[in-house]
Amino acid sequence: KFLREAEIKHGRVAMLAAAGSMVQDIATAPAYDAIAGGAKMTALHDALVKQGAMGQLLCWIGFLEVFGTMALFQTLNGNRAPGDFKFDPLGFGKKPEALARYELAEMKNGRLAMLGVGGMVHGYFVTGKGPIELLTNFQGL
Repeated sequence: KFLREAEIKHGRVAMLAAAGSMVQDIATAPAYDAIAGGAKMTALHDALVKQGAMGQLLCWIGFLEVFGTMALFQTLNGNRAPGDFKFDPLGFGKKPEALARYELAEMKNGRLAMLGVGGMVHGYFVTGKGPIELLTNFQGL
């Protein structure tokens, strides 16, 4: 149960990270450019560390981890299913057979996102370009 909870959690974070790394290449805003200076991925991390913004982010994520830890204990005691926070505003869980299919799709997409984010980060290390920028301006190494 612990490993399934961890896999779901990391898959969800990786799906958000994959979307975020692609949005950095597509969309820009004047407020974002003023804060980050156009930095992407790991360069953005370094820029935000210098500004002190990562400390605030760490505090808020730590605050959310308290609730994740309480949920983990509930999972280990058998009071809830792994990854189930009873948050279903669109009603996807009304049909059990559809819910099982959505849960499986979330697991598979999360696993793919974990691999994809690793590839995006390492591609940025090698080329210095984000994932969309790398695809649109592809050149061999």
